Amino acid sequence: MKYIITGSLGNISLPVTKNLVAAGHEVVVISSNTSKKADIENFGATAAIGSLSDLPFVKSVFNDADVVYLMIPSDFTVVDFPKLQREIADNYIQALEGSAVKNVVVLSSIGAHLRKDSGPIDGLGYLEEKLLGVSGINTVFLRPSYFFNNLYSQSGLIRNAGIAGSNFGNTDEKLVLVQTDHIAAEATRQLLDTDFTGNRIVYIANDERHPNEIAEVLSASIDKPGTPWVTFTDEQAFEGMLGAGLNEGFANLYVAMGKAIREGRLQEHYWQNKPAELGTFKLEDFAKDFAKA
Repeated sequence: MKYIITGSLGNISLPVTKNLVAAGHEVVVISSNTSKKADIENFGATAAIGSLSDLPFVKSVFNDADVVYLMIPSDFTVVDFPKLQREIADNYIQALEGSAVKNVVVLSSIGAHLRKDSGPIDGLGYLEEKLLGVSGINTVFLRPSYFFNNLYSQSGLIRNAGIAGSNFGNTDEKLVLVQTDHIAAEATRQLLDTDFTGNRIVYIANDERHPNEIAEVLSASIDKPGTPWVTFTDEQAFEGMLGAGLNEGFANLYVAMGKAIREGRLQEHYWQNKPAELGTFKLEDFAKDFAKA
């Protein structure tokens, strides 16, 4: 079986690549970074060096594959990230049409059901919608929740301001959290399951905790117990992100995502379709990594 992996050697694509190679499959990893070529080949995969914005390149790589793992990488250097997301999504669709690919596994996100007004997730909802219109392929939409790794951004606030927070957290709703290793394991499982037909949505989560709990656990891990979670206004969150070095485009996207969480829209479909079992890695486990970092 020939697999195409997008996402180079990222936190999820790397273990997925290793797992598929170990299972005896032919694996081609797309990367825009020429320096990754040797690393990819050292893992027993084939490197395809090129840009996802280059349609002829993407078509040539997808052409004779059996299964494709799709993700849209972030690029914090661009001003209009949604435009780039749509461009890559459109290239994926055109490359799949007329190819030999039968199965597609997509790294989407919780909130993708909204299709709009969820910040950086809008581009993933766009990709989901476009894939539903491609005939002849079977598709799995992986929808992981809020990455534990995103909480590393709280370290400066806790240490320097004595607070944790974002522009959500002032409701009773818990925040659904996920570990990247758990995503990679589920992605591998879905990629190896080539007998299914149609389309399916798979939610991936490890823990469900209120932001107040998150602040308590993380602050206690770095000897700052009792640190409160503060819900910022959208304007305060935007200014804080600019101060942290994000450009205006990305700051606006993350403010929109936080607003969707605050208003209960982003996670609503998850609560209606949550997985039967959550991953074993919990907030307290992440707190140990947080303290070391």
